[in-house]
This record gives sequence, C-alpha cells and structure tokens, in this order.
Amino acid sequence: MECCRWTTAGTLLLASLILSSRTARSEEDRDSLWDAWGSWSECSRSCGGGASYSLRRCLSSKSCEGRNIRYRTCSNVDCPPEAGDFRAQQCSAHNDVKYQGQLYEWLPISNDPDNPCSLKCQARGTALVVELAPKVLDGTRCYTESLDMCISGLCQIVGCDHQLGSAVKEDNCGVCNGDGSTCRLVRGQYKSQLSASKLEDTVVAIPYGSRQVRLVLKGPDHLYLETKTLQGVKSENSLSTTGSFLVENSSIDFQKFPDKEILRIPGPLTADFTIKVRYAGAADSSVQFIFYQPIIHRWKETDFFPCSASCGGGYQLTSAECFDLRSNRVVADQYCHYYPENIKPKPKLQECNLDPCPASDGYKQIMPYDLYHPLPRWESTPWTACSSSCGGGIQSRSVSCVEEDIQGHITPVEEWKCMYTPKMPVVQPCNIFDCPKWLAQEWSPCTVTCAQGLRYRVVLCIDHRGLHTGGCSIKTKPHIKEECVVPTPCYKPKEKLPVEAKLPWYKQAQELEEGTAVSEEPSFIPEAWSTCSVTCGVGSQMRLVKCQVLLSFSQSVADLPIDECEGPKPVSQRACYSGPCSGEATEYTPEETQLLYGSLQEFDELYDWEYEGFTECSESCGGGVQEAVVTCLNKQTREIADETLCVSSRRPPQLLKACGLDPCPPR
Repeated sequence: MECCRWTTAGTLLLASLILSSRTARSEEDRDSLWDAWGSWSECSRSCGGGASYSLRRCLSSKSCEGRNIRYRTCSNVDCPPEAGDFRAQQCSAHNDVKYQGQLYEWLPISNDPDNPCSLKCQARGTALVVELAPKVLDGTRCYTESLDMCISGLCQIVGCDHQLGSAVKEDNCGVCNGDGSTCRLVRGQYKSQLSASKLEDTVVAIPYGSRQVRLVLKGPDHLYLETKTLQGVKSENSLSTTGSFLVENSSIDFQKFPDKEILRIPGPLTADFTIKVRYAGAADSSVQFIFYQPIIHRWKETDFFPCSASCGGGYQLTSAECFDLRSNRVVADQYCHYYPENIKPKPKLQECNLDPCPASDGYKQIMPYDLYHPLPRWESTPWTACSSSCGGGIQSRSVSCVEEDIQGHITPVEEWKCMYTPKMPVVQPCNIFDCPKWLAQEWSPCTVTCAQGLRYRVVLCIDHRGLHTGGCSIKTKPHIKEECVVPTPCYKPKEKLPVEAKLPWYKQAQELEEGTAVSEEPSFIPEAWSTCSVTCGVGSQMRLVKCQVLLSFSQSVADLPIDECEGPKPVSQRACYSGPCSGEATEYTPEETQLLYGSLQEFDELYDWEYEGFTECSESCGGGVQEAVVTCLNKQTREIADETLCVSSRRPPQLLKACGLDPCPPR
C-alpha cells in the first residue's frame, strides 16, 4: 500500500517533468529554427551617424517566426564642416547622369512630410523637382532638425543616446536626457536710439556654447555679427543676403525682408557672438532676442586634502572649487555664486592614517568628527563695503587660522595648521552688475496733423534687473522731446463762421486739461477739480496733481517723484465763481476782483458781449431813436449770463438808430 502511494506520487511528478520538458523544448525548437546571428556589416557612413545590420538564416523548411535582420547605429561622431550634407551628396551624385536628355545640378529637398526617406532633388535655377531614388542611403537623417534616420526606406526613431527606438531627447541645454539645469533662458528686447554721433549699436552679447538663438529685427536698420573665438581671433559678418552659411563653424540661417530681419542659430556657438545693429533710416527699430545660455561656471569637487595627522588617526576633507568650463581653470567662488542654480557641494570627511604612531603604546581610537577635537580652520572677518555701488568694485577681509578646543574656546594658531584646506580669498569682486542707465522708449505720434509740431518719449532710469530706479547721470539723459514735421500743408479756415461752428477755446482747454491720459512719457496727471467751496460768490477749488508714467512692458501706471516730470506743474488750487448770491449786489473788493478774474481768464473766451436787438422807438412818429441792447452771453449755451462774467471783455460801444420817421398826423 505504501508502495502504491509512492508510485502514484512518482507518476504525477514524472508527468509534470515531461510537460515542463516539452514546453522548454518547444521554445528551444523555435529558436533553433534560426541560425546564429551573423557579424555586423560595415557602417553605411564614416561619420554623422550611420546604420549597420546583421543577418541570420532560417534553418527550417517552413517559415520562421521573427525577423532575419537587425540594425544598430554606428559612426556616431560629428562630421567635419567641409563634409557637407549627406542627402546633398546623394543628389549631387546624379549631376553626371542626364535626365530627359539634359544634365542638371541637383539640390536636396529636405523635410518631406509625406515620404522623408525618398531622394527628392531640385534642379538648380528651375522649379523642376524629381524623385531620383525611391530610398535614400541608410543613415540619412529623416529631417534636418532630428536624429531620426532612414533605414531601408523607412524612418526609424533614434534617441539622443544614438540608440534605435530610443525616446531619450536632449534638453534645452543640449544634454542628453538632461534636466535643463546646465543652462538658463535669456530673453529680452532692444530698441534703437538714433543719434547723430552713432552709426551702430550693440544689441546683445551671446556667449560661447549658447543654443537655440533667435533674433527678430523690425524696422529699417540692419543686423550684423562680430565673433571672437576662445583663442582671441575676431571676425565680422555683414549678413547682407538671405541664406544659410557657416560663421566660425556655427550654422547660421538668415532671412532678410523689406521691413524685418530674422536670425537663427541652432548652436552650440563655437565662439562668442556679439549681435549689433547698423542704423539705416530715420525711423526707430526694435530687436527681440531669445537663447539658452550655458552656465559656464560650475562647482567642481576636489580630491581629499592631506591627512591632518601622519599616524595615530586623522581626518581629511574635500572641498569645492569654482571651475570655468571654457578655460578649464579655477576662478573665484563669486562667479559660481552668480548662478542661483549652482549649489556648492558639502565637504566630505573621512578617517586616515589609522596606524599607531611609533611612540604610542597602542591603537589610537578614532572618534566621530563632531565629537572629536575639531580641526583648525580658517575664520574670516566680514567683508568691507564695496568700493563701488555698481559696475564692479572690490571688497576685502582678513582671514586667520584658528583652533577650537573641546570646551569651545577659540584661539589663533599658525597658518600652516590650516593648510589642509585652501585659504579663503581676502579680496573679491563685488557689485559686478551694470550701473543704472537711461532707457528711451518709442516716440509718440507728432502733436500736429500738419506742418511742424513736437513728439515725446519716455526716458526711464533702469537698473540691471530692468526696474525703474534712480542714480542715472542727468548729463547723459536722452532728450524727451523733439520737433517733428508732418508733410501735410495746413489750410487756414475762413474767418467768418457761425459761432456754433467753432468749438470754444475754453471747452478745448477743459477737455485737454481734465482728460489728460497717462502716456509712456512722464507727465503731470491732474485729477478732477473738487466742487466750489461756496454755493455763491467767489470760492476755491482743489485737485491732486501726480507725476505718472505708463510702463509699456507691463501696461501699468507708476507714480514717479515730482521732479521726474518736465514742464510746468498744473495748478492744484484755483478760484471759482458760483454766481451772485441772491438778494445781494454783485460788488467785490479790488483784491477779490483780481483773484476772481486773474484765475478765470479762460472765461474771456466763454463769455462775451453781444447785441440782442434794439429797444422800442422813443417816438411813434415825427422822428425818434432806438438803442441797441447789449447782453453778456454764454457762447456755448447761448444763454444770457450775469454781466460780471463779461467784465474782462470790452463792452461794445452804444449804438443808436433813427426810427418813427413818418410825419405825425395833424392834431
């Protein structure tokens, strides 16, 4: 019975083993239908990224599952600039082959959205486009701005790690699978400031290694380049025609239009580029720019410094130095502190020279650093004030070597005891940002629509952060107004027009004064007058007058100090007249008369004497006279006003005319 139980269990185990063996054999059989992979073929290109393949043979009389060919990328090194474009080389190979009985010089057609892996070429100087081959050579880029490559006529995805099928991409800094921390986005705008003494100006300096550079100039002026290599070699390019070309081995794409210019540089730049503008017309131009600037100063961890003790157990530390990636040398820490993205690594500590000293009885116990006698260290006084508030200055401090005992008492010691770490600098640059400078914005339209007038612009003192500030020299401030001429003749209107056809001067003045709008030129902006302080007679009105400017970049209104506005400040108090008080004669002292009519001169044009017909004839017959009636009239409303409002105008002379000239009937 025991035997039978063992036999049953053995049978089940044997069946399980047989089933597992058959499954494994079926997988082996499937793989064994293929021969081993062959060796890799020669790369399709010697540089710039090509493709290589490997084959295997199916050993079964039936079809095998899977593919008989596999690919990998190869020769993933940049080609020299003189090598030219790979697709262009394939087109030019047909230059010696007649097409429809004629020879052509063929140029590549790139970035075909429908079939990027066919060889389409265009005959130079014509509109003729021909597909010269159904497939480009393996390794040809599908698109000019992509690593994807054509293999066997199909576009295959290639990551920045140069692996087929990889989705890994470069960040904006050009680092494969990076996080964008090694560069920073720079964007800004430049506006030309025409000057008789200047024919050109600098727009922006773009340092070595920058990427994705794009500039757009709008206006009549022209862009041009100045470059300086790391070896100090300088050159200039005038950017006179549209096209793509190389400048210091950096690919440049330039487009020139009648009213604008566009400059694109994919990068990375192989030199320092300075973009300048050359003035070409009377109108102003603006340039918008954007690029990714590499962080060229980064912290670099040092090796461990020498051990603090030669035996018996000591400590050694690492530090971090600010490293210039362009010159491959150590610079002052201040340069690395300039980038907020840079975080200085913390020092590392390790034990060293643990062997007992010869004079010691035995092993010296090593305590944790924070519990053991601390090492001597450098200690510094606070930095002195900077020698300059902007534009670069110097500040200093004193540095000494100190030692702290286990009770926390600090005493100065010889400097050699601190030499296991670099001595802190005693001098450093400070306030290296640019000094505030004047920034002139665009001119306003001319104040007239014909002949000669004035135009204005806002001139602000801007600091290195782009904020409005003080501190600019008034001697260098650009002028805020200038004459302008509108080439349209002015036509003098006819003198004799109905009064209603002329908008009274007083109304114009009121609208100009009360409706003053905030502009990009600092100007006095008066608020509305308060109501008259009295309900009749002579009183006063008050208002608040501010110096304000419209910030064009934020479209917000900013209050400025009063002295920032030029020209006379509008009055904040004036006299007002509310009409005669009821039941009282309208009489004023000389002082009140001067106050009232000296402050209300604008009434001169609003109120005036006018003739309003004649009185009845003094006689009905035999000859009489009529006297002209003179009234004080509001020329806006055509209503009769109190005569005191016309007191400053000359009263017209008395007019008489004869009437009732018919002879009287006999009595």
